[in-house]
Amino acid sequence: MDSAELRELLTADALSLLDSLEPSTTTADAVALVSRLRRQGHPPARVAAVLTQYRLRRKAAAKFGPFAAHMLFTADGLEQASRLSVAAQHAGRFARAGLQRVADLGCGIGGDALALASLDLVVTAVERDEVTAALAAYNLAPFPTATVVHGDALAQPLDDIDGVWLDPARRSGAMRLASPDDWSPSLTQALELAQRRPTGIKLAPGMHRSLLPEGLEAQWVSADGEVVELVLWSGALARPGVGRAALVLRGDGAPAELRSAADSADVAPGALGDYVYEPDGAVIRARLIGDLARSMGGRMLDASIAYVTTDTAAPTPFARGFRVLERLPLDVARLGRALADRGIGVLEIKKRGVDIDPARLRPKLKLRGDGQAVLLLTRVAGERMALLAERAD
Repeated sequence: MDSAELRELLTADALSLLDSLEPSTTTADAVALVSRLRRQGHPPARVAAVLTQYRLRRKAAAKFGPFAAHMLFTADGLEQASRLSVAAQHAGRFARAGLQRVADLGCGIGGDALALASLDLVVTAVERDEVTAALAAYNLAPFPTATVVHGDALAQPLDDIDGVWLDPARRSGAMRLASPDDWSPSLTQALELAQRRPTGIKLAPGMHRSLLPEGLEAQWVSADGEVVELVLWSGALARPGVGRAALVLRGDGAPAELRSAADSADVAPGALGDYVYEPDGAVIRARLIGDLARSMGGRMLDASIAYVTTDTAAPTPFARGFRVLERLPLDVARLGRALADRGIGVLEIKKRGVDIDPARLRPKLKLRGDGQAVLLLTRVAGERMALLAERAD
């Protein structure tokens, strides 16, 4: 979005028009909407700005729920914004630590600041991009304790600030996230700030582990099965004795968290049991699989593969479970016959530790029937194997 589109969007007529639009569900609806707005005599620039926001609001509902219907976005800002359910968890941590005045440095469209302000915390949200800062100001207007500043994050005075939330931008072209300079501000600058103020630093969950600093809490967060971020916590925001944490959020259920002082020691691999569990991605990233396996009375299927097996059901919020129906060699013909004998026509294929493309395997199995199952392609004690299973969550 450029400044001209922003000016058009923030007019009373454009905002009124945007709020009046009913949600559409099909391409035909969208085409009809464009035609209707043009027939009504709205200027092309207004129609373009309104329709862009209309589409972004529909997409944003997955992250912001009903709040999305009253917010404004850029495509990049929405992509980078924390889900509201995740932001609420972080805001709660600031509140519990008694940090009433918070600086959100690199606030984007204001998603994290919104969660902080909703707890009546006094929030100074700083954004260097002028257009994005204007949208953040619009989104935070209903919250009297929130102020938006257009400026550089690290230039913002912090004398009257109790705690900081920092979301460094990934530099263009930075893919491996293996250098402190892959972010702006750099990770080095962010960590220096974390030494001066209680700070939460939001980073990509795939950041190279060699960059993890000593003395800070590292928390990986997953939402509905997707690992969405890594947060480094310092000062009063870091919990005593916690060096690694995996926070798992699913739908409207209660949050679940696995915590440890450090990476957990692995458990030894053992015989295949009646159940196989696939740890949540946050648990895997945090390297807490060993603690999880011990809490379940389980063992690893293979020393290098993140599957835990147990002899009895061991439900946990930290893993998806499967009851093993049959173990089969990784042979297409035998797999096809086994599936046909069971009348399985709906098959979920998962793989770990084997070089097989499920998309290429599926048509070779010639699935037919009304039955459903899960096929786990993996290694058991070093042997390639297919485990026919059913979900046991």
